[in-house]
Amino acid sequence: MIALDNIESIHNTAVAAAQTAEADFIARHGETPYCGFAWVTVSEKASTKLGRALKTVGFTKSYSGGLQLWNPGGSYTQSMDVKETGARAYADVLKKFGITAYMGSRAD
Repeated sequence: MIALDNIESIHNTAVAAAQTAEADFIARHGETPYCGFAWVTVSEKASTKLGRALKTVGFTKSYSGGLQLWNPGGSYTQSMDVKETGARAYADVLKKFGITAYMGSRAD
């Protein structure tokens, strides 16, 4: 069971992981020229306890179901590769806490 009162701490840990992953990617590869967006999707409904907790840290309702958090690392780059790396790292942290999450992206 996920400690819902700990969701902000989980989110902060995930954001830090996303930012570190993005910085590492840029250090190794630079800002690749493929422009796009990336986000994290959680299959949780917004009306559940977990869904309401996730909304308090910035998740919004997804049109395809569940909840989404766009650009979880807060990157200012347009590089889709960088943003995907950050979103994947964020989702990996949520998974470690038992939350089903995955990265999504699209080209601009």
